[in-house]
Amino acid sequence: MKTESLGDQIALEHLFLDFMQMKDFAKNPIIMKRARGVWYEDVNGKKYLDGLSGIFVVNVGHGNRRVIDAIHEQLEEMTFGPPLHSTNVRAIQLARLLTDLMPGDLHTLKFFSGGSESTEAAMKLAKQYHKQTGNPNKYKVISRYQGYHGSTMGALAASGTTKRKSPFEPFGPGYVKVFPPTCYRCPYGLEYPGCGVLCASIVEKVIKEEDPSTVAAIIVEPIGNTGGIITPPPEYFRILREICDKHNILLIFDEIITGFGRTGEWFAAQTFGTTPDVICMGKGISSGYTPMGGIAISDRIAKAFLGTAEENVQFAHGNTFGGNPLSAAIALANVTEIKERDLPTKARERGSQVWKRLEEMKRLGIVGDIRGKGLLIGIEFVKDAKTKEQFPDSVNLGVRIGKMALEKGLILRYDPHWIAFAPPLIISEDETDKMMDIFEECTTTVLSSVK
Repeated sequence: MKTESLGDQIALEHLFLDFMQMKDFAKNPIIMKRARGVWYEDVNGKKYLDGLSGIFVVNVGHGNRRVIDAIHEQLEEMTFGPPLHSTNVRAIQLARLLTDLMPGDLHTLKFFSGGSESTEAAMKLAKQYHKQTGNPNKYKVISRYQGYHGSTMGALAASGTTKRKSPFEPFGPGYVKVFPPTCYRCPYGLEYPGCGVLCASIVEKVIKEEDPSTVAAIIVEPIGNTGGIITPPPEYFRILREICDKHNILLIFDEIITGFGRTGEWFAAQTFGTTPDVICMGKGISSGYTPMGGIAISDRIAKAFLGTAEENVQFAHGNTFGGNPLSAAIALANVTEIKERDLPTKARERGSQVWKRLEEMKRLGIVGDIRGKGLLIGIEFVKDAKTKEQFPDSVNLGVRIGKMALEKGLILRYDPHWIAFAPPLIISEDETDKMMDIFEECTTTVLSSVK
């Protein structure tokens, strides 16, 4: 839409949005007004099919009646409790529900305001755990290039996405990176399965070079977003689990994006058949009806933090809105909705539909790789499907397709060489077809101007 006045444009220029140059945005801003189901509507009445769940968040869709009713009910009861002195009924109910859904023995919960707080807390937990179990020199965190764990300093230090972390360097010591499992473009020049899953086994070599007595944790996204929906081979996490067990290292899964049904199971830990020591939660835990996050901790790790006041072994971490009763009530309703409607199964069904449509688009000759799980699917564009040669950066194919889709009323995650789909898990078969019809039309149109 066009801003109504010079004053409106100036006001927008003074509002910082995520990863945007506001001078450009203010010239033709998108200002949303309402949302229902899988659709947004802007202030001009234009509708947008939400092919990204906002930003991998709104798993139950917009305007969910169960969640809205829970908000109203909790507003009348209590919206904030004294966090240094008490918990609340909703937080206890949510914890009880989540422990039933978690893989393995991840039965202890701590709640936060969002994903960045969750990943920060998980790394802090790992360091304190080792100090309290006789290994005070374990402080290093191993993570992956192209990964992203949040915008706060510790989470950003563990991130490996250059353009997001470089402006804020240097970070504190103790953050070590390894290459991600990008099978389609293996950093070691190998081919799966003959590679022996080197991307996983080489982590142990890194640990040995760093000195195992100094490594506290490995933190990974089960499926990496910022690198282009990086999806590891089946053995990858099993190997990481064995390495962590061997060297007394905590395995942390950053499931901010992949949790709560997104990959076709409750958590990607179940999708990949590997139980970590800590799961970080956010986004889908509340479907964006309120900011919320949390960590789930295994019984073995949680035991080290249970003691008397004199022992002083409690987790030395707090935040104002952790377990907030309003947020907990919203998350409780949201998770109950996902469970009762069996949305993880629906994610697999609609994900198969998206995958099929992308496979059909291989006839265009530019579909290099399709990857992901459930309703978290990415497509990588290539100039030559046989050689995997990419288009020159100047072509900016993915961005052009994504921007055209936005003009036509479809919100996607786009980068120069890839595009991702992650609509609300409630999306219907017809809505999925509409999403893919718009995407294919935009891809064909942009491609005709390139070749």
